[in-house]
Amino acid sequence: MAISVKCSCGKSFELRNEYAGEEMSCPACRAVLKVPAVRTQVDAVFDHDKFLMRQKRIAINEKYIVHDAQDRPILFVERPTYLLRSILATCGVMFVMMAGTIGSFVMMAVADNFGGAGSPLMIAAFVLALLATLMLTFASAVYFFPKRHVTFWRDKDRGDRLLEVNQDSKLQLIEATFTVKDQDGLPIARFSKNIFSNILRKCWRCTTPDGSPLCCAYEDSIILALLRRFLGTMMGLLRTNFVLVEGRDPGGRILGEFNRKFTLFDRYVLDLTPDSTRSLDRRVALALGVMLDTGERR
Repeated sequence: MAISVKCSCGKSFELRNEYAGEEMSCPACRAVLKVPAVRTQVDAVFDHDKFLMRQKRIAINEKYIVHDAQDRPILFVERPTYLLRSILATCGVMFVMMAGTIGSFVMMAVADNFGGAGSPLMIAAFVLALLATLMLTFASAVYFFPKRHVTFWRDKDRGDRLLEVNQDSKLQLIEATFTVKDQDGLPIARFSKNIFSNILRKCWRCTTPDGSPLCCAYEDSIILALLRRFLGTMMGLLRTNFVLVEGRDPGGRILGEFNRKFTLFDRYVLDLTPDSTRSLDRRVALALGVMLDTGERR
């Protein structure tokens, strides 16, 4: 991981871990700086600049195997679908919808007895019953369906959890947000995407837990993004790729790319070699890569 150093002249820059504890000269004013020696220890499985991801297609849950550049498996990722709970949730929503529909007919019948067919009272009763049914159905769907968190495991037996991406809220109408937590359960980053801005060009933003911008990932081309909206992926010919840049909006320094390879089974490459100083935490980058796939249902 990179070490952030700020000089008294106001300039900030990033250094690699091997400079920890040493004295360096500020590139702007040449002042001597002491590089902090204390660094947060991060598991060695994240110490890579390139990650290869493969999704397992024949599985109930969404599962990925993460490989290093030498194609050795280093991580196992899972986002459960909760099939049984989803079925029960669907049944619960259908029950609420049926109960609301029956209640609507009862209210209309009562209004018909008092005001007659087509009366303002009957129309008002019909509108209120319809709105109540829709609201109850929506509320029950939010209540019954479970959150779907993403967990990174050291091995396929799920014996050692290394990272987790938590869905912050079930109800995400305009902006979907997620919190990335380390193996100790401490938040290290947050992801967000706006539903409306994603209509033209998909963009995910990443911030620190206190809201400071880290990076954003956006579709590689606005032209290709528009073609995908109208033509779809065209059997993989217009597959969605993302560019990771520093800061909150497109246009910042390029940190890497997340590309989908044209193979029989889904294979993705998270290439962070442009980020030579490792200013972006590799745990955060890898978590973002998984969300760019499963969060966009690619």
